[in-house]
Amino acid sequence: MLPESARLAGSIARVLPESARLAGSIVWVLPESARLWFREMSTGDLDDMAALLGDPDVMRYYPASKTRHEAMQWIEWNQGLYQSRGYGLWIMTLSESGEFVGDCGLTPQFVDGREELEVGYHVLPSLQSKGYATEAAAAARDFARDRLGARRLTAIIDPANRPSQRVAEKIGLHPEKRTRNRSGTDIVLYAADW
Repeated sequence: MLPESARLAGSIARVLPESARLAGSIVWVLPESARLWFREMSTGDLDDMAALLGDPDVMRYYPASKTRHEAMQWIEWNQGLYQSRGYGLWIMTLSESGEFVGDCGLTPQFVDGREELEVGYHVLPSLQSKGYATEAAAAARDFARDRLGARRLTAIIDPANRPSQRVAEKIGLHPEKRTRNRSGTDIVLYAADW
């Protein structure tokens, strides 16, 4: 659950109808997204997340696709972020059908020894090129700026990942520098300061 200072309530967000909730979970919506619902990940999302993170197309710019066990660790990592930070990557579904789209949200990352707030997104291959990543990333950007009071947002992107670079550019991030991540892989840091 989000801390009181960042809790989405009233006009900021709305709770999905009971029929759209996962059993026992609180579901929050970022209002800036017209076609997508956002909610916290739960262990009930393991099948969808394992399919998403195990897909070689989705994970093309990662060292490797994730196993089912690693997908569960991903869920647990995000659940920890919700508790400790009030944000993380959220499950996104189509608002009209409830169909799983992927995940998108905010995570703390270290780049060159500095903690950065990163926007991240993964969309199922069958739903790519429909603007969902851009719409979700814009909602996460607005949440970071307007609800968390963040003064800076980044995206850590593989230099060859042009689709992800386009999403970052569309939400107002610009290439700031080329560097390496903790594993020594080349990255481009996209960033915007407010």
